[in-house]
Amino acid sequence: MAYRRRVVLTIFGLALLLCGAVYPLLRQELGPPPNAIRGTDSFRVEQLLEHSFPGLGSEEDAAVFYSAHGLASEGGYRAVIASVVGALRHEDGVKAVLGPYDYNAVGQISSDEHAAVAAVTLNGDASQRFDHARTMQAAIAKLSRDGVRVWLTGYSPIVRDLADVESTDAERAEMIGIPVALLVLLLALGAPLAALLPLLVAGAGLLSTFGVLWVLATTFRFDNLLLAVVTMLGLGLGIDYALFIVSRFREELARQARDDRSESEWVAGAVGTAVATSGRTILFSGMIVALSLGSLLVVKSQLLQEIAVGAVVVVICMLATALTLLPALLAWLGPRINRGAFSERLKPADIRPEASRRAGGWARWALLMMRHPKSAVGAAGVILVLAALPALDVRYGVNLGVLAVSKTSSGEGEKVLTQSFAAGAVSPIQVILIGHRGRLRAGSEVLAGARTLAAELERDPRVTGVIKHRSPNGVVLAVISSAPIDSSTAGALIRHIRRTLAPRIHSNGGPTVLVGGATAQTVDLTNEMHAKFPLVLALILGPSLIFLMLIFRSIVLPIKAVIMNLLVTSATVGLVVFVFQDGHGAHLLNFESPGFIQAYLPVLVFALLFGVSMDYEVFLIGRMQEEWRKTHDNQRAVAAGIEHTARPISAAAAIMVAVFGSFVTAGLLELKQLGFGLAVAIALDATLVRLVLVPGMMRLFGAKNWWIPDRLARLLPNPSRD
Repeated sequence: MAYRRRVVLTIFGLALLLCGAVYPLLRQELGPPPNAIRGTDSFRVEQLLEHSFPGLGSEEDAAVFYSAHGLASEGGYRAVIASVVGALRHEDGVKAVLGPYDYNAVGQISSDEHAAVAAVTLNGDASQRFDHARTMQAAIAKLSRDGVRVWLTGYSPIVRDLADVESTDAERAEMIGIPVALLVLLLALGAPLAALLPLLVAGAGLLSTFGVLWVLATTFRFDNLLLAVVTMLGLGLGIDYALFIVSRFREELARQARDDRSESEWVAGAVGTAVATSGRTILFSGMIVALSLGSLLVVKSQLLQEIAVGAVVVVICMLATALTLLPALLAWLGPRINRGAFSERLKPADIRPEASRRAGGWARWALLMMRHPKSAVGAAGVILVLAALPALDVRYGVNLGVLAVSKTSSGEGEKVLTQSFAAGAVSPIQVILIGHRGRLRAGSEVLAGARTLAAELERDPRVTGVIKHRSPNGVVLAVISSAPIDSSTAGALIRHIRRTLAPRIHSNGGPTVLVGGATAQTVDLTNEMHAKFPLVLALILGPSLIFLMLIFRSIVLPIKAVIMNLLVTSATVGLVVFVFQDGHGAHLLNFESPGFIQAYLPVLVFALLFGVSMDYEVFLIGRMQEEWRKTHDNQRAVAAGIEHTARPISAAAAIMVAVFGSFVTAGLLELKQLGFGLAVAIALDATLVRLVLVPGMMRLFGAKNWWIPDRLARLLPNPSRD
């Protein structure tokens, strides 16, 4: 790359221009979050409503009317209702509209007559409904007049507005995280050009990722959450990878500049050494990241599968950029990378002149931990275990983010709907009753079962109403919950119908009862996350142990790495539970606790943390390994490894914490939880683990750290050989 830097820079420049051009096209391809789990009742209900009950439509939304002073019975108010109902009936994707004054309308005007609602039935799949939501919102927004306001709300309109909120949240987080990252890079590298390079590499890697995702979008349907996660992960990984290579390049540049070769030769040598050492390290760690995140594909959630695909793509693009574009840039800059460098006192020790070098503070810290290894390991372990204790009471759910859209059109409508009618009216629970053995017909047993089930539900205090829809293929009940659709109460109602009422109706040859809708999808997603978590753990831990064994040529080191990651993950989940489930710090972080954490958070945090923390593990232990092979002195190897890597690791971790932590400012609770969880995980990993547990445990195990049975050593390929 050093000798072909002009070719590499030219090709990359053209590719990045193309990727930048297709980015707006990728944004247009983004769709709704895919919460439905294949094979579940909620997925089958969605399919049946779309294909077997065409007369009923796929989703019921609501056009909500409100006037602070006017009444729905007045002429001006009725005129607005008539114009909105008429406009919606001509919109694409609308199956039917039931206005509050239609002959079969029931309970669609509030008791004080200030609010009214028109039921809007949509056709099509989730993506089509998502696309139609904005056009319908725009069509009726201009019809508000005479003090009567009108909004379109429901699942698809809310998801449509959530997409805009997610984009705004991600942009705000970037505006906070990137300047903080630049400041940390300046302090860590001590030179403006050197500090800008990691940001440039991360930006180029993200553009490449967006280009690949645009190509994949022709086959897969992605949503806005994926883009936010990819941006969050890409910035963190890209900056980390580049920081490690730039740090080693400057160290080698300072060392090799003192020989008799020409400038071009020792610059090329410095690039080669940086790529051969730090470059190889990030390649190995990147493979572990991709392996960890790829394990999410076993979960039947399309949401996590999309995140897995996007995360693997961003890892590959960041590695490709760091191992091709960055070496070319380093070769082009050469010694100019140190232009404008800070004073000698502020420079990293590795690039100072030999005469000014002395034992650094990081080495002294490592030796201190190794003088008292049991105390160091015990104190760090106790802190992590205490932090993990709240996880014993963890409760899972899926917060759909309704509060995040409170100032949007769908959010305003949802508030009026909740206050004047029922919280669950925004997206009713859909219950389908079909004949015995799945026969699609509305026979006598189906009708009898529907009457019994409706009567049971109407007596439930969590239900405010049941609307019956009869069809030749079966009966559909629209169950309106008194609780918000993403609340624990609504989830408990779903489980009650499935576990208690449905078996009772189905017994003795009764109809099959299927429960679907937005709330049922969140319950099914929670169940799938809980069921697949052990499998994801096994798929991450097993191959990673083998991979780390291959890299470190050791038995002890991989096992310690896995145990430490499990400790950090448990502590992270415990702190997320303490803050977001129990509500401690809700005022500070500006959120309202739903009483649970996002169902996919533990598995996603574990996969991301395990992959990302391996960067630090491989970088740190790899440098210790270099010293061990030279000296076979365990304590010296540990101290030297920490001395050379603690500054870039601390800087990289601080940048990760800044990037991830900036998402705590998000209005969407799932982004807030994810950002908080990842920031806490990286902070714990970079401090308690890398600076306390690692030196303490390395001292306790001594030379055993590097032990591997001879037979196993012969079987394993050795990637460190030239």
